[in-house]
Amino acid sequence: MDDLSIATLGMILLTASLVAIISRRLRLPYSVGLVAAGIALSFLPGVAELPLSRDLIFTVFLPPLIFQAALEIEWRHFRVNLPVTALLAFPGVAIAAAAVAAGMHLLLGWSWIGASLFGVLIAATDPVSVLAAFKEMKVQPRLGLLVESESLLNDGAAAVGFVILLSIAAGASATPLAIASSFAWTVAGGVAMGALVAAVLLLIAGRTEDHLVEITLTTIAAYGSFLIAEKFGMSGVLATLTAGLLVGNVGWKGAISANARSHVLAFWAYAAFLANSIVFILIGGHEAHQPLGIFSVGSAIAVLLVLLGRVLAIYPLCGLLAGTALQVDLKYQHILVWGGLRGSLALALALALPIGIAERGEIIVTAFAVVAFSIFVQGLTMPWLIRRMGLTIDD
Repeated sequence: MDDLSIATLGMILLTASLVAIISRRLRLPYSVGLVAAGIALSFLPGVAELPLSRDLIFTVFLPPLIFQAALEIEWRHFRVNLPVTALLAFPGVAIAAAAVAAGMHLLLGWSWIGASLFGVLIAATDPVSVLAAFKEMKVQPRLGLLVESESLLNDGAAAVGFVILLSIAAGASATPLAIASSFAWTVAGGVAMGALVAAVLLLIAGRTEDHLVEITLTTIAAYGSFLIAEKFGMSGVLATLTAGLLVGNVGWKGAISANARSHVLAFWAYAAFLANSIVFILIGGHEAHQPLGIFSVGSAIAVLLVLLGRVLAIYPLCGLLAGTALQVDLKYQHILVWGGLRGSLALALALALPIGIAERGEIIVTAFAVVAFSIFVQGLTMPWLIRRMGLTIDD
């Protein structure tokens, strides 16, 4: 895992455990505590700078986070709300990215390609702390489903848009047909690859009742679908999302034995806890080493543009559903806007930018600033906002 030594990993895990205990007792968002702990660790004498890279986030920690979230989504509820989440994820990401790109170009003078890449990568939401607060506060089920499933899909949409923009920056054809073909291959290919890998492994899993073997096969499904899809230029995020949905819905009907189900769920809950803990502590460590420019006027403008982009994506698109069976309560829309935190995927994409992008350094620093704002400001205020809106089951 790059330069993540055993000693460093042990220190991170111990810190994560202590933060989890303290956060629960103080009723604070877990991810906020982890980032703060990462910042504190980076200033301890004798502690080397914590490693953080695109490969570490993208190929090690992202697959289990996506797979575990998809594993627990019930298909029947996901399917009913799919028109809403797809609308918010695909057109929504395009609207949010366009608003941010235009603002960064016009207000800060960034090149169109640099501004567009930043707009797309920062459109990916990562509402880990929000969902944790939802579970603890027993938020209304549909709200939790909308936030989680929209986040999973917009992660895929942002990753797809990022790859297309990178290919254009590298000189690929930018005709509508070429862009549509690339989009179709990336999206449809990712979904198909995830379904294929999951189907094969579920067939194998159906021949055993050994829960250790079944856990191993689901691990292969999570990482295999992601890595194979990425190898062929498809969306690894959508591949792992599809694999998780299939295992969590089709797998429980016979391929995964009844005895193994609780073991599988417990394993993936721990895997997600582990991945989130390490990623957020690493983010904190890198936030501490960001230049003072992270607090610049440019970063403040970027934060405002990201919030504006989210507003323009959520309210108008949800307005299209008003009066239908799929309409989204206005209070839910407020939570979708303010709960659209940024995190690991946005940083992974920023760190993946090639050296040739003119604003690469500014994009990475600004992405860290937006992530810091979303975690510390939006993350800390979400429990208050949920209570204020009266969105718990008891209300």
